Amino acid sequence: MMARGQWQNGLERGRRLQSYNLENLNILLVEDNKHMQLLIKEILRSFRIKAVRVADDGADAIKEMRTFAVDLVICDWNMQPIDGLEFVRMVRTSSDSSNPYVPVIMLTGHTETHRVLEARDAGITEFLAKPVSAKGLYQRICMVIERPRQFVKTRMYAGPDRRRMPPTAKNNKGRRASDESSGDDELSQDEVEKLMNS
Repeated sequence: MMARGQWQNGLERGRRLQSYNLENLNILLVEDNKHMQLLIKEILRSFRIKAVRVADDGADAIKEMRTFAVDLVICDWNMQPIDGLEFVRMVRTSSDSSNPYVPVIMLTGHTETHRVLEARDAGITEFLAKPVSAKGLYQRICMVIERPRQFVKTRMYAGPDRRRMPPTAKNNKGRRASDESSGDDELSQDEVEKLMNS
C-alpha cells in the first residue's frame, strides 16, 4: 500500500501533467472495489474533474447512463453480475443503449495478450493496466481527446476503429498476426500499448 506522502506526490505529478481543462467532464466509474473507487475518484479530483458517478457493476452502470450524460467511462473487468466486458458490449450494441459511442477506458489487472485483444474486440477505446497511476490515467484520457477514432458498426463488431495505424503493405495485409497469438503472458502497459496500436 502506498504511503500518504507517496500518494500526495503522485497527485502532484498528475497535476503537473495537465494541459487540458477537464473540469466539465462527466465520468462514470464502473468499479466494485471500494478502495479502488476512492483511489480513482481522488485521481480524477486531482485533474479537477467534479462530476464523477460510481456504479458497482455493469447493471448499475447501464442504469446510471440513462440519467447521467456520460462523456467518458472508466471500467473494471471483474464484477458481478455483469462484468466490464459484457457492459461494454451492451453499451456498444444494445438497441436501447443511451450512448453507444461513449469512450471507454478498461482499467484492469488482466493484461494477458488474449484479454487485451478480447477487450479491444468488445469495443473499448483505451486499456489501462493496474496498478493505476495518475500519470497513466491522465495519458489514457489524453489519448481519448487527442486520438479519436471513427466508430465502426458491422454485423460482427461495434466500437472505435481497432486499426490505429494506417494500413500499408508492410504492417497490414488485412489481418493482424498478433490476433492469432493466444499467449497468456501478462503484458506491461508499454506492451499493451504496442498491441493496441498494431
